[in-house]
Amino acid sequence: MSITTTDLVSLDELTEEHPREVIRALAERLVLAGRAESADPVFEAAWAREEQSSTGMPGGFAIPHCRTAAVSRPTVAFARLPQPVPFDPDEPSDLVFFIIVPESADQEHLKILSTIATSLMDEEFVSSLRSAQSPDHAVELLQSALGGHAQEPVDQPAAASAAEGAPSLVAVTACPTGIAHTYMAADALKQAAERLGISLQVETQGSAGSAPLERSAIAEASAVVFAADVDVRDKQRFVGKPVVASRVRRGIDDPESLLREALAAAEDPQAKTVSVEDSGSSENAEEESESFGRKTQRVLMTGVSYMIPFVAAGGLLIALGFLLGGYNITDAAEDIAFGSTLWSLPSEAELPDPFHGFGALGGYLGAVFFVIGGAAMNFLVPALAGYIAYGMADRPGIAPGFTAGAVALSMDAGFIGGIVGGVLAGAVAAGFRRLDVPRWLAGLMPVVIIPLLATIVAAGSMVLFLGGPIAQLTAALEGWLEGMTGSAAVVLGLILGLMMCVDLGGPVNKVAYSFAVAGVSGAVAAGADAPLMIMATVMAAGMVPPLGMALATFVDRRLFTSAEQENGKTAVLLGAAFISEGAIPFAAADPLRVLPASMLGGATTGALTMAFGVTSFAPHGGVFVPFAVESFPLFLASVLCGAAVTALSVIALKRWVRRAPAQKAEPQAASA
Repeated sequence: MSITTTDLVSLDELTEEHPREVIRALAERLVLAGRAESADPVFEAAWAREEQSSTGMPGGFAIPHCRTAAVSRPTVAFARLPQPVPFDPDEPSDLVFFIIVPESADQEHLKILSTIATSLMDEEFVSSLRSAQSPDHAVELLQSALGGHAQEPVDQPAAASAAEGAPSLVAVTACPTGIAHTYMAADALKQAAERLGISLQVETQGSAGSAPLERSAIAEASAVVFAADVDVRDKQRFVGKPVVASRVRRGIDDPESLLREALAAAEDPQAKTVSVEDSGSSENAEEESESFGRKTQRVLMTGVSYMIPFVAAGGLLIALGFLLGGYNITDAAEDIAFGSTLWSLPSEAELPDPFHGFGALGGYLGAVFFVIGGAAMNFLVPALAGYIAYGMADRPGIAPGFTAGAVALSMDAGFIGGIVGGVLAGAVAAGFRRLDVPRWLAGLMPVVIIPLLATIVAAGSMVLFLGGPIAQLTAALEGWLEGMTGSAAVVLGLILGLMMCVDLGGPVNKVAYSFAVAGVSGAVAAGADAPLMIMATVMAAGMVPPLGMALATFVDRRLFTSAEQENGKTAVLLGAAFISEGAIPFAAADPLRVLPASMLGGATTGALTMAFGVTSFAPHGGVFVPFAVESFPLFLASVLCGAAVTALSVIALKRWVRRAPAQKAEPQAASA
């Protein structure tokens, strides 16, 4: 039986608009062709794989694939779509290759995948498929490409043909899944090298394993190219070689300029070389081609991600302190915590308003927890600044960033001061790292000279010029928040709710969250309610997307796949614990319906929480920290209302917001 037949080929017939619908249609073709008894297990296996990471490729291709016991032999279905479908949001696909192999055929799976991926680098093959007049012609083309699928994938290093004495380069390609992009980048680089007359050997670090480059090839190479989105394995082999690093996609889209950069690096004595310290991470590769905006987002997210553990630990400890010691624990927490021990507990009369039922021991432990939590929260601004600087300048930026953040904290410049100090420290440290210094001085630069000079510049600037104005701005902002009542507070809650749900744990979500937690510690000490209301609003709104999507899967299961129904069960716990990312699997599958519905629910919850005046002393925990949330029933009611709005909205959008088939025929007729 052939790996593909005319029954498995669709030319301009499928009018589906979503990757899930295309995969479902192709799975049903397998049943019609007698390759599977039911489309459901095939679809579910393929869609579960698609949810892990998109199979969309540069050039308008998609290669959904899976291993399943629902088929007994390898099969490839093919669809040429009349309108591209966004398997990859950046570049929709009009050619879809659906690969299904038996559960045990792991190597066969990888070989077919890599064969198709490399065939797509042949412009004549792609052009022929796009112009095929009949399924028979398409099958002939596919059989020709897949005829040698049993051979090993393209992971053998091979030199591109070049004239004797031509420049010599080596390259490594790798992607997170180690399948299609890895081999497509390798083929694109080889073809570009042949056009440029360069001798090139490529090592593909793919899922099927890799054949390492020969030592002699590395020794003779003038430079090395890393086209990788993951760590390059055994990078020490290339130490001392000039290097050009990029994301794997650039190796596919723009291989010639990548190779030209490598040739230029080989001639430049100041070019970056592979060092022992260089981790070769995907972040390093990405830095070469990312825009200013993307780089800014990356370093800010680095700071926030390292800050959050301090916030979670400190905030929850403060909340436990209030639970055990009462809400007046702030009055004498340090005196109690440091003036007593478990063996000499203070009397209840010495405790500030001891929480009924916990007595002297509870009050004492509450004071201890409160002091530890406050100490952890004091790291919030320094950690934010330190790791922003780390994201910009690596390890030499940590000390200047932490110091600039500590100065910002001491000057009451707060969250904004931490960002400014961290960016300044990172920029100065990164600038010093680029200096060309004598070899005898190079060893001292990262551990002594850069931290010292960057600390002087960044922290000194905060003390002399920046800290005061930022502190005044922060105080004005806090005063404005304190003065927000009535409709103004509701509008703020609505905006914060939208921000928490627009990207489900992404940059906008983190900005709103960081804005909230930055005010918690100071609010506890000052007795201010506005920052605590903001914290409650942000936490409640962030719980809505996963809870709303879970509710939707329970109310109308038919609109969701089996995998999504299972995700819905998990999303209940994630949403209850304030983990917005629990809704990501749903948003990845259907962003145009899920995200607007989540934003509607989040805005509803944010507005209600502010209107009710709910406050939270805890920056995390969701329903598991009721003791830290004043007016907890109103908090819970706000969350449930938002979740219901999200669920009903997404159900309505999935049922009725769908482009009519007749509308899709018009562009085709026009193009004809």
